[in-house]
Amino acid sequence: MPSEYFDPAQTLCCGQVFRFRPCGGGFIVYAKDRACRLFKEGGFAHIVCGDEDADFFENYFDLSRDYEKIVREAKNAGVPVLSAAAECGKGIRILNQDPEEALFSFILSQNNRIPRIRAIIERLCDALGEERMFMGERYRAFPTAEKLAERDEAFYLSAGAGYRAKYMEETARRVAKAGVSPFAKLRGGELRRALMRFPGVGPKVADCVALFGFHDSGAFPVDTWIEKVYREDFGGKEKDREKIAAYFAERFGENGGYIQQYLFYYKRGREVADGKHNDR
Repeated sequence: MPSEYFDPAQTLCCGQVFRFRPCGGGFIVYAKDRACRLFKEGGFAHIVCGDEDADFFENYFDLSRDYEKIVREAKNAGVPVLSAAAECGKGIRILNQDPEEALFSFILSQNNRIPRIRAIIERLCDALGEERMFMGERYRAFPTAEKLAERDEAFYLSAGAGYRAKYMEETARRVAKAGVSPFAKLRGGELRRALMRFPGVGPKVADCVALFGFHDSGAFPVDTWIEKVYREDFGGKEKDREKIAAYFAERFGENGGYIQQYLFYYKRGREVADGKHNDR
């Protein structure tokens, strides 16, 4: 696929996913219990995986969706910062992650830095995930909810989860018992409220799980960077993040999640490049 609308680095490094590593100018990507190699060459993004995993990764990387249309609509929305952000981040694709993996990953992500999130998840995979092989190397799958539910708060504390350890223990037990598949038919506020019934899932985590785990493209997670965009580029006065999320969700509708990623990527990238903030 042409890399103009599928840039591996932009897609993986925008905070939506945590299980990947650099490899030979590209990346090895781990998703649920599978792996692939993703790289850019000759103006195209290339995916290398087993034949049995081709359909899985076609869906995972959302290859059937017309991102050129999404970028064009964002650029034509009449908002200068959004036009610049969509052009800058047009290689980002919203991944179709496993809902359970997204749920547990974003519980661990709250008030946390990306390197630490990745390290905690890697420890969980090493301890509880099934061993697999890809390109002659061993790796571990993301643990099932049943495996996660076998462990208690002390285990998650030892893995570095901190105060999130209790949330992981309780949520794993609930998911192992009832699963999350019934949530797939929910959207918007209904999905958000259902996710917020899990321990440790507040509005921002729920919006992340909705967007990245259920591809609810109207979800609009609000963090520090989006708050800055709201105040500095949209002239917003609200301080409540739920009201900010509602403002953006109403303004951009079903494209909200894609626009959130363009704005997040653009704002964070510019301020890190200008030396105003350290990247997390």
